[in-house]
Amino acid sequence: MMKVFDNITGIAGNVEAVITSYNQGEMLREAVQSVYGQTVRPAGITIVDDGSADEESVRILREIEADTKVPVPVQVIWQENRGVSAARNAGIRNTSSPLVLVLDGDDRLGPAYIEKVGRMLCESSYMVAASSWMQTFGALNAAVCPCGGDVAAFLSRNCCPATHIMRRSAWEMCGGYDESMRSGFEDWEFFLSILETEPDTSIGIVEEMLIEYRTAPVSSNIKSMDKRLETMRFIIEKHARTYQKYIAEALLGIEAVSMGRLFKWENEILYALDREGTISSGAEEFLKNPTYGDGGMAAAVRIVSQSDIGKDRGNEKK
Repeated sequence: MMKVFDNITGIAGNVEAVITSYNQGEMLREAVQSVYGQTVRPAGITIVDDGSADEESVRILREIEADTKVPVPVQVIWQENRGVSAARNAGIRNTSSPLVLVLDGDDRLGPAYIEKVGRMLCESSYMVAASSWMQTFGALNAAVCPCGGDVAAFLSRNCCPATHIMRRSAWEMCGGYDESMRSGFEDWEFFLSILETEPDTSIGIVEEMLIEYRTAPVSSNIKSMDKRLETMRFIIEKHARTYQKYIAEALLGIEAVSMGRLFKWENEILYALDREGTISSGAEEFLKNPTYGDGGMAAAVRIVSQSDIGKDRGNEKK
């Protein structure tokens, strides 16, 4: 693989952190503390407040801004509400280091995040960004393991957490985050843009749980799913040339995800039948009217063939 970007010798002094904030109260303090607690600290932290209206959140921001006894210099940028993309761009513009860490104000970093993710990026000249696996907390306690990859891998789904370390030069080359995107998936679109800056680039993933990702039923990530198809259309049209170039990889990637979920759902139905003998009304409706052309009918056949449903329906015909 060709050398795309210069290797950076050492992480210390070469990375700054950008934290976005919007009405996050004490959660923001936790995010900042997780950056202070890194085994390799950034040269500085820029917090961009995107028009917080919550008095408690503003008070906490003022306290962080006024604290002079901190291990890392902190600057707060105050702006009117313009969305997370605009907040990230404003913070990144305020940095000068070759590497920039982007962190949402309601998430936290494990102590070795900058050390391990930064090292991966420094040692790989073809990587434009890098991140790690995530441990979720809050509404969901789970391990989430994104895979990273090249631009083709990102056409069917986002393969990198929003929290990541990027090369600032790649951010400049791609034009930054799209500030028109305020319904979600702005990080996915940005990763496509940054991967298009040079050929043979990729995004790396450290296979350790180094991000603590907060989950909540009313989070922007959950609400963005309501507009997923609309937003995907926007992404596909904006990156039409890349989708045309890798059309097979994009379609096969989507199909692989669909098949994986279908098999898991199929196994859940079989498990419910084996344990309880009943299934949900939605699953029963699917067995009566399975979808066609997408593997649905094959799944229904496997379910009835491996359960008592098939035997019962066979006896009804006698």
